[in-house]
Amino acid sequence: MEQKSITALVSAFSRAYHSTQNSEKIFDDYLAKKILTEDEYEEIANNMAKGISFFNPSFSGTQEEALRWVVDNQLSPTPLSRGAFAEGLLKNAVQNGAKQYLIFAAGYDTFAYRQSDWASKIEIFEIDHPATAADKQKRIKSVVSEKPANLHYVSADFRENNWQSNLLECIEFDKSKISFCSLLGISYYLSKQVFAETLNIISGFIPKGSSIVFDYNDEKAYTDKAGERAKIQVALAGASNEKMLGSYSYMELEKLLSESNFMIYEHLTPDEITEKYFTKYNKENPNHQMTAFDNVNYCLAVRK
Repeated sequence: MEQKSITALVSAFSRAYHSTQNSEKIFDDYLAKKILTEDEYEEIANNMAKGISFFNPSFSGTQEEALRWVVDNQLSPTPLSRGAFAEGLLKNAVQNGAKQYLIFAAGYDTFAYRQSDWASKIEIFEIDHPATAADKQKRIKSVVSEKPANLHYVSADFRENNWQSNLLECIEFDKSKISFCSLLGISYYLSKQVFAETLNIISGFIPKGSSIVFDYNDEKAYTDKAGERAKIQVALAGASNEKMLGSYSYMELEKLLSESNFMIYEHLTPDEITEKYFTKYNKENPNHQMTAFDNVNYCLAVRK
């Protein structure tokens, strides 16, 4: 497996596992399993099950039980709930006039290939690093017969500022149309300065009423006060050469967004995420409870 996107592959694995192993689904990414090869799926599953002592030193059980524990406790909570959060808000935005969906650092996101009828009216832009984008497109060819007509690929490296010009050069993109922008899984890996610059650039080319949705670590995430799972996540990201950098207090985030003409419209704390997205699943699965990570929050902000 190439180093470039271990985190994205593991996220796809966690969505695939959840979709295939449960009848009550928090978020049903039914294409995730198909974009992973059998070997990749098995390799990730084996590695995670074997790593149980790292995740939970006191665990005892079979390899399958170990895998389930790791997925439900460590891998799945954030990708599933933030996917449900973002796509639910996207649907609302489309009903309220959004015409474009911009997926920043799209990774192995499959929305464009499983889009509902209501999404056929919007243009979808997957903005990602060329290496990850090429790999994803190669995988998706074995899953779908043709690229959806409303999907467009935009090459980008967020540490360089080339993505903006690449997006604006895309003839299907219209600066005057209300856009819904997904920045899931991005804020962690950018310095505060780069994240602020990214928000400012986005604010400059989307009209009022457009929105951004993202997840972020709170100010305790990289301290001794962080939850155990959050600490493990930081260690895992570092081991994959994808070091986590940014964390924010609510007031700091509010100020940062305001400076780029965004206003927080919806904000969920870990307890609120658990209640909103995991309650039904947890009732159905009393032995496999899921809760949101202690230090991860979700935010929807609207362009003023």
